[in-house]
Amino acid sequence: MNREDFPMVNTGYIYLDNGATTWKPKVVVDKMNEYYANYTANAHRGDYDLSLKVDKEYESTREVVKTFINAKSLKEIIFTSGATESLNIVADGYFKNILKENDEIIITKSEHASNVLPWFRLCNENKCKIKYIPLENHQVTLDNLKKVVTEKTKVIAISHITNVIGDERDIKAICEYAHKNNILVVVDGAQSVPHIKVDVQDLDLDFLCFSGHKMMGPTGVGVLYGKEELLEKIRPLSLGGGMNESFDNPEEIYLKPLPTRLEAGTPNIAAVIGLKAAIQYINNIGIENITNHERNLRKRLVSKLKEIEHITIYNEDIDSSIVTFNVDKIFSQDVAVYLNKYKICVRAGDHCAKILKDEIKVTNTIRVSLYLYNTEEEIDKLVELLKDKNKILEEML
Repeated sequence: MNREDFPMVNTGYIYLDNGATTWKPKVVVDKMNEYYANYTANAHRGDYDLSLKVDKEYESTREVVKTFINAKSLKEIIFTSGATESLNIVADGYFKNILKENDEIIITKSEHASNVLPWFRLCNENKCKIKYIPLENHQVTLDNLKKVVTEKTKVIAISHITNVIGDERDIKAICEYAHKNNILVVVDGAQSVPHIKVDVQDLDLDFLCFSGHKMMGPTGVGVLYGKEELLEKIRPLSLGGGMNESFDNPEEIYLKPLPTRLEAGTPNIAAVIGLKAAIQYINNIGIENITNHERNLRKRLVSKLKEIEHITIYNEDIDSSIVTFNVDKIFSQDVAVYLNKYKICVRAGDHCAKILKDEIKVTNTIRVSLYLYNTEEEIDKLVELLKDKNKILEEML
C-alpha cells in the first residue's frame, strides 16, 4: 500500500476517525469518474452498448462481493444504501412478518443505533420483547448469551465488532448455538468486514449487513447478504422499476427473482462500481495484512496512552482497530476540538451507541479508529499532544 494512493493524504490531516468513514484511494475515485464521464447510462434498462457496459460493471461488483465474503450464490448479494438500510430491510422485510407477541429479540447495549432502533420499533409494533446479553468486561460471552435465551427467542442481532468498545464477537460459536435452538442470527458487519476476514459460509450467519464507505468505497452503497432461502421470504420494502416482471392490476403483480427483486429503482450505479474498486484494492493488499497493521498500531497507541496518568482507556484488552478513552475531567468534544487545531481528526460523543452508557457509566468518549493508511508517526503525534493536560486546558480558553 502506498499512502500516495489516497488524495486526502495531501491535505495534511491525520485522520483517525475510520470507524465513521474512510478515505478513498484514487482508483475508487477514478472508477466512479470513468462511469460518469465515459459510459453513463442506466443499469438493466437498455439494449444499447452503453447500458450493456453498465450492466456488466454493476453485476461484476456483485461477483466481487460474493467472492470477498464467500457467499454461495450471487442471489445472496443485495445492494443497498448502507448497513443501516440493510438492517432495516431485515427487520421490517423479514422479521416483521414472522415475529409474534412475546417473541424475543436479543441484542446488546453496545450496539450501534442502526442495530437497535429497527428492533425497538419492531418490538412495539409486533408486541415482542427486547432482551440484552449481559456484558462481561463490556464483551459478549457465549455463556452469558445462553443465560437470556428461551424457547421464545427468535433472533439474535449483534455486531461482529462494535463501534465503541471494538470487541469482536465469536459469531461462529454464537451461530452454532443459535441454530441448535432454531434462532436466526443477524450480524452488523460495518466494523468487521473492512478490517478482518469474514467468511459467511464458515461463520454460518443468516444475515450480514455492511457499508461501502467504511472500507474505502463510496458513500451511499452497502450490502445485505442473506442465505438465499431467507432472502426469498423478504417482503420488498420498495416497489418500482426494475424489480417487477409485470403488473396489470392489483391482483396481478409479478416480481423478478433475487437479487433484482430487492433492488427497486435506479441504483447508485457509480457507487456500486466504486465499491468493486475498493474491494479489489483491499484484495491486492490482503485483508490479513490490514488486520495485522491495525493491531500493531493499536498496541503502540494503547501502550503509550497507558503511560499518561490523566488518560482513562475503556477498551484496553481488545484486538480491533478501535481505542476509546477520555482525558480526565475534560469533556470529550473539547479534546476533539483541541486536536483539530493540529489537524488530527478523532470522534467524540456517544458514537450512536446511546445505551452503552448503562454499561461503561460514561456518556461521551473519544474514539480513535485506525485503518491501513495510518502510521506510527501519526500515533506518536497524537500521544504527544495528549500528554500535557494543562496545554489542553489552556487552548480550550
